[in-house]
Amino acid sequence: MSEVLPITDSEFDSEVVRNEGIVIVDFYADWCGPCKQMAPLLDELASKDLGVIIRKLDVDNNPSSAEKYGIRGIPTLLFFKEGKVITSKVGLQSLDTLIEIIKEL
Repeated sequence: MSEVLPITDSEFDSEVVRNEGIVIVDFYADWCGPCKQMAPLLDELASKDLGVIIRKLDVDNNPSSAEKYGIRGIPTLLFFKEGKVITSKVGLQSLDTLIEIIKEL
């Protein structure tokens, strides 16, 4: 079982960009209501053993990565494959939607 772990700007390259598999990064903030609603969905997604790594990045404490990837609204999920952004979703997403995106990658 995988778990959703926090990362920082300094860890972004090693945890996400240099990873050859599929990595989902949740750009969030502690004060964001939809972000709080997304958290248990991501935990459930991580428990499904779909072969993805899920990381979360607090945009308030780690503005460099958010700026680099043009994050304008939160929550934003970026889906990386072999270190490149394949797709993104902004706003609260359903578990079914996330699973469908992963299957398409």
